[in-house]
Amino acid sequence: MRLFLLPISTRRTLIYCQRLNVTTTAQKGWLDKGTAKAASIWAAWEKKESGWQKKVVDYGNEALKRIPYEEWGLKSIPPLSARRRKEELSGKEKVEVSFPKTLIPENTVLDALKKLGTERQRLHKSRMLWCFVGMPITAPIALLPVIPNIPFFYLVFRAWSHWRALSGSKHIEFLLDNKLITTTPSRVLDELYLSGKKPFVVESPTPSQEAKEQMVLHKSNGKRIADALQIPELDIELDRAVWQVEKALKAEEELREEKEKLDSVNPASKEKKI
Repeated sequence: MRLFLLPISTRRTLIYCQRLNVTTTAQKGWLDKGTAKAASIWAAWEKKESGWQKKVVDYGNEALKRIPYEEWGLKSIPPLSARRRKEELSGKEKVEVSFPKTLIPENTVLDALKKLGTERQRLHKSRMLWCFVGMPITAPIALLPVIPNIPFFYLVFRAWSHWRALSGSKHIEFLLDNKLITTTPSRVLDELYLSGKKPFVVESPTPSQEAKEQMVLHKSNGKRIADALQIPELDIELDRAVWQVEKALKAEEELREEKEKLDSVNPASKEKKI
């Protein structure tokens, strides 16, 4: 498999895994088959012109968009099965991490990978357990006629999603602990980032500007990167990540402006804090 570190802003990066050896349908486990079946049903509902299935899909897609991009990235990393563990330890399956050297210095890659791969472990474990707690509470809704038990199925999906993210996180930790990762700077990624549409351009940045987080990826660049790397599904991952980070930075900027406004109205409070 191949890992990618794709900067979204000057402080946030998407980790994504490309599966090089795709498992055949006959070799897939019940979980993979169940996931594929659910995806097929969801796709069929999306084609509906109206009805409760169409409404569920519309609300569902909006909810999926708000799931943190970090979680989606970790979910792309396959769980560490006994077979995969053996192949990786024996060197049969190589694991490389590809990144744009112009944005991520090579000597910081492993530290960045460790942070991205492990910092959310406690969060995913905690929320997965809360989903399990909520399932029995929402299960009786299934007794209601006609109405599907959406809350229960949502909790099932979120529990699975947190489990997959946690499994991906532990896989990254295993690779780092056993020094099984090869860092590979990508000239293609460097060119894509440099030639893409720039969301922000800072001329001769001042020290204050250097400290301020800025976007390095524009929404329109996701498809270019996905096409160049020949990973079509990466387009939606980058689009989601850009949308979420832009939204977060906008909220932070509004909060900063509001704080500055309050400080200017009441300078005494600012002096008191100092």
